[in-house]
Amino acid sequence: MEYEAVIGLETHVQLKTKSKMWCGCANQYGSDPNTNVCPVCLGLPGVLPVPNDEALRLTVLTGYLLNCEIPRFAKFDRKSYFYPDAPKNYQLTQYDKPSTANGFVDFEFNSGAGFQPVGRLEACPTMARVRITRAHLEEDVGKSFHFERNSGVDFNRAGVPLMEIVSEPDITSADMAYAYLNALVETLYAGGENKRVSDCDMEKGMVRCDVNISMRPVGSKELGAKIEIKNMNSFSGVRRAAEYEIARQIEVLKSGGKLIQSTRRWDDEAGITDEMRTKEHAHDYRYFPDPDLMPLAPTDAWLAEVKAVADEIRPCIPFNAKRQIWDFYGANAPRPPKFPLSAYDSGALAAHPPSASLFLQEVSYNHSYYLDYAKPIANLILNNLKSEYLASGIAPGQLDSSNFLVPPSGVAQIASASAEKKISNVTVQKMIHELVVNKNLTAEDVKRTIAKESSEQVSDTGAIEKFCDEAIAANPNPVADYKAGKVAALNSLKGQVMKLSKGKANPALVGEILERKLKS
Repeated sequence: MEYEAVIGLETHVQLKTKSKMWCGCANQYGSDPNTNVCPVCLGLPGVLPVPNDEALRLTVLTGYLLNCEIPRFAKFDRKSYFYPDAPKNYQLTQYDKPSTANGFVDFEFNSGAGFQPVGRLEACPTMARVRITRAHLEEDVGKSFHFERNSGVDFNRAGVPLMEIVSEPDITSADMAYAYLNALVETLYAGGENKRVSDCDMEKGMVRCDVNISMRPVGSKELGAKIEIKNMNSFSGVRRAAEYEIARQIEVLKSGGKLIQSTRRWDDEAGITDEMRTKEHAHDYRYFPDPDLMPLAPTDAWLAEVKAVADEIRPCIPFNAKRQIWDFYGANAPRPPKFPLSAYDSGALAAHPPSASLFLQEVSYNHSYYLDYAKPIANLILNNLKSEYLASGIAPGQLDSSNFLVPPSGVAQIASASAEKKISNVTVQKMIHELVVNKNLTAEDVKRTIAKESSEQVSDTGAIEKFCDEAIAANPNPVADYKAGKVAALNSLKGQVMKLSKGKANPALVGEILERKLKS
């Protein structure tokens, strides 16, 4: 019998707030142990929690970004369990009435033959959709430290606002789990320093993941025993643990064994999972509504404000940016450009939001005209422009929209002129250099330079033929290579002609004349 994996993920994300969930203690990583604590986050008798408004806002913001429904009623429950790093002996969490529910995440993924994409995305015919059961708000616990002869607990993290994003069991492989997690973090991290949901720094424990895996016979709809791998702190670890656990469970089933619901831990060094305990069920936690916290009932005005921020962030999410760019500037756009973007171009722009922003800005000027030059504009931004900024001493991580100080339509004018062979590549490079170095260059300056260079460009057939004859006579090896079938050798001869003409020859005419002469 053949088996298939069914995987669901519970991803825990620390929210980007200044203070903790129920008190005014700092939400700050790296402080001395037990310095960001107070009676509230230590769970001392007689204290009362006060919800962090920013944490509530960020949770609903996440719901909008993950295409969730936002219920008009939510509440907090006490989830009872004892661990040394949980000072109250219960965790405040949302159980049956969470702040968000029923969403989804779309992302690029190709599992190979037979993969059926979900949803609509012309840019990536291989895409996946994982449904989100809920994204609910709770509190983090402290952190235990184990030394040679004793243990200690640092409660600085206790009470930090933690969001748990629970997926449906829509994931079918370790690679798909890895792709989903990356897409999820890209969504939560988008929007810039002041708008993102979380800094998502895994080294600081800001993102952790529980992996639920079960196996079932291929074609069956019934889920097998769910086995959970707890507290994964790296996405590569999730992928490795899932690969191991899938193989282990299949081996147990094929050998006649039985799987039972349980919790396991991942030993990264050994590359194996170990059983920790048989799995608790919901009734073991004795959930009940927290008597100290009122239910949440967001107003229309508050929800509208949060949704407006989500609408600003959504185009910055790489997957959404790629889809938007491809939809309007790819070969399958309603009005395809003369020089359309490829899926790779769209992805490269989307992966660097400042580049995507500049691209959309440049194309928007005289849109009906510059739309046709989508690919040349993208090429100048991704290759020439970024190279010039890096050469001027700006590190890759520092490249942002504030660095791209170019005049409106400046890149678009250069790209369109280059695509129409009105200016040479040498001129293009000089002008891009000017855009970076001379911050006061205006769109009119660009226009005048293009007109000047275009008028000075040699388009006289007789003059270019003379340059071509000289290049052919002086370079017998590239000539022989071209005639032997090495088409790339023509570029060397083109370069020689451009050198002889001091960059003034019309590149399109140079190519045509060289090919005609070499084939005669």
